[in-house]
Amino acid sequence: LTGVPSGFSDLDRITGGWQKSDLIVIAARPGMGKTAFILSMARNIALTKKRPVAIFSLEMSAIQLVTRLISAESGLPAEKLRSGQLQNFEWEQLNVKITPLLEAPIYIDDTPSLSIFELRAKCRRLKEQYDISIVMIDYIQLMSTGIENRGNREQEIALISRSLKALAKELDIPVIILSQLNRSVETRGGPKKPILSDLRESGAIEQDADLVLFIYRPEYYKIESDDKGSTHNKADIIIAKHRNGKTDEVRLQFIDKFARFTDNIDVTQIASSLSMGLNYQGPTLTMPSKMNQDNTDDIPY
Repeated sequence: LTGVPSGFSDLDRITGGWQKSDLIVIAARPGMGKTAFILSMARNIALTKKRPVAIFSLEMSAIQLVTRLISAESGLPAEKLRSGQLQNFEWEQLNVKITPLLEAPIYIDDTPSLSIFELRAKCRRLKEQYDISIVMIDYIQLMSTGIENRGNREQEIALISRSLKALAKELDIPVIILSQLNRSVETRGGPKKPILSDLRESGAIEQDADLVLFIYRPEYYKIESDDKGSTHNKADIIIAKHRNGKTDEVRLQFIDKFARFTDNIDVTQIASSLSMGLNYQGPTLTMPSKMNQDNTDDIPY
C-alpha cells in the first residue's frame, strides 16, 4: 500500500490506503455507524502500523469514544462498561484487553464547536510533536469558521471544506471528515442508497474531496437480502467519488453490539473471538494517554 491502511482489505485494495494530502469524506445518515467506522479504522491504523492518529470529536466526549474503543476491543457491551457491573471473568478479560490500550498513538480532542483555525493550530502541533499520520474529524457540520460575517451555512461549510483540503496538503497527510446526509435519502423510493447530491451543503464538500464514501446498511431499511446475499450484520462502503481511481462498493461486517466494523467474514467467528477474551490471540488495540502528560492547555487529550 502507498497510503495509510484503513485495515479493511477490500477497501485498501481499491484505494491503496488513504493517500497523503487527500481529503476523504465519509458520509451517512444517522444510525449507519459513522463514528464506529472511524474508530474501527483508528484501531486498525494504530495497531497494525503503530501510526499516530488524531481524532477530533465535536459530537461525542472523549470518554464516550474511549468506552466504545474498549467495548469493541474487549467484546464487552458498552452498557456494562458504563455501569461497571461486570462478573469476575469479565473484569479479568477487560484488564487483559485494555493493558495495551494505554500506549497506542491515538489522540482524542473533544473540544465542542471547534473552529477551523483552532483545528489547524492543533493539527500543526500534533504533527510537530507526534508526527500524526492521519486526522479524523467527527463531523464537519459541527465545525465553525470562527469568523464573523461568514455568510450562510453553505458558504461557511465551503470555507471549512477548502481549509481542510489545504490542511491536508500543508501537513502532507490524509484528512478524513465525517458528514451528514440530507433527509432526501429517507424519502426516496428503492433501496435508499446514498448518492453525491445527498451530501448536506454538498457543493463544496463534493468538489474539494478526493474521495467520497457512503456507509449504507441495507438491514437498517428492513432489506434482508440483496445481490450480495444476506444483509444481516452487513454494511456497504460505497466509493462514490475517487479522484485518482475507480468507484466501487465494499461489503464489510458490522457488529452492532460492539459498534465495530471488520472485514466481511462470519460474524459468529468474530463474536466468538471477542468473547474468548483471555484465550484470544488476535490483534489488540492500543491507545495512549501521552498527551495528558503534557501541561500545555491547547493540545487534545
